[in-house]
Amino acid sequence: MKIGHIENGIVLDHITAGNGMNIYNVLNLGKLDCTVALIKNADSPKMGKKDIIKISTHLDIDLDVLGYLDPGITVNMIHDSVITERRTLALPQRVVGVIKCKNPRCITSVEREIVHEFKLTDPVKKVYRCIYCEQAASRR
Repeated sequence: MKIGHIENGIVLDHITAGNGMNIYNVLNLGKLDCTVALIKNADSPKMGKKDIIKISTHLDIDLDVLGYLDPGITVNMIHDSVITERRTLALPQRVVGVIKCKNPRCITSVEREIVHEFKLTDPVKKVYRCIYCEQAASRR
């Protein structure tokens, strides 16, 4: 199968196979008023299979959220059919508003206005901890 190129926009490449729909939903790409292509299980010499998301417009994407959801993603910025910027993501040091603290005694459970914030404490095991109560949360 051959998928066409985009002239201007963003290509999220090297998404772990099967994780593309999750990223599509978390980024609310279904609400955009532009063309969005989700390619699942594309052949990849490097990964075997991968997912790809192509967005035909430029938008502000939280790269920390993407790095948390799938640390191997490559973000390509496209202008006039040329890749003008390429970033390979890794696990972010802090994640804000993505993970919810499960500790019922945490201040975030009592005070609803406080944003959930987690810091990376174990990069090998991909463990994040709440900055308020130190409750551990493993990466999905």
